[in-house]
Amino acid sequence: MTHPERPVRAVVLLSGGLDSATALAIARSERRECHALSLRYGQRHEIELAAASNLARALGASQHLILDLPLDRWGGSALTGDFEVPKDRASEELGSGIPITYVPARNTVFLALALAWSETLGAEEIWIGVNALDYSGYPDCRPEFIRAFEEVARLGTKAGVEGNVRLSIRAPLQFLTKAEIIRKGIALGVDYSLTRSCYDPPTPDLHCGRCDSCLLRKKGFAEAGVEDPTRYAAP
Repeated sequence: MTHPERPVRAVVLLSGGLDSATALAIARSERRECHALSLRYGQRHEIELAAASNLARALGASQHLILDLPLDRWGGSALTGDFEVPKDRASEELGSGIPITYVPARNTVFLALALAWSETLGAEEIWIGVNALDYSGYPDCRPEFIRAFEEVARLGTKAGVEGNVRLSIRAPLQFLTKAEIIRKGIALGVDYSLTRSCYDPPTPDLHCGRCDSCLLRKKGFAEAGVEDPTRYAAP
C-alpha cells in the first residue's frame, strides 16, 4: 500500500559499482525517495564504498547508510579470503559455472538487511542492481531468487503479515546487457567515472583491467559505443 502524501520510499542496495549506480538512477527517475544501503563486508575492493558515498550524493539519495558486516571472518570467496582473483579469463568462461568471486549467500544477506531497514522506514520497495545476462554465474542474481525473496518478505515481516505494505523487490537491470545498462545510465546522467567495479584494484583510482568485472565493464562500454571513463592499470 502506497501513501499518497509522500513519494514511494525505497531502499537501494548501492555497492559503488556500475550496475547499482544505474539502479539508483532509475529509481530516482521514477521519483522514488531513495535510502541507499552499502555494506563493508571485508571485501578486498573496499574502495567501492567511497564511490558509493559519492554516487549517493550525486544521484540524490535521501540518505546513505554503510553497515559493517565482516563476512571475511569465514572467507569462502576470492573477494573476502586469500584466494587469487581470476584474471584474463576468456569471454566464454565468464558465464560458465559459479566463479570463485561468488561470496556465499551475499545477496541473501544484503537483501535481508535491506528488508529490515525497509520495514523500519515503511518503504514499499527494495532495489538491487543484479543482472542475469552478462554474468549469469552467480546463483543469487537469478530472477527466481529475486521472486523467492519477495515471498520471504511477504511471509516473514510484520508489515507483510499484517498487509500494511506489499514490499516489492525491484531489479530493473535483470535482463539487460552491460551495454544496455550503460546506455540507460548515460541517458539518466550517471557519471560512470565515479563508479568502481574492480575486484582487485591496484590503487583507489585504478581498475586492474584484468578481473572478470573489469573485462565485463570494458566490453559493456565498447558495445555501447560510449567512451569508457575508467582508468585501468592494464589496457
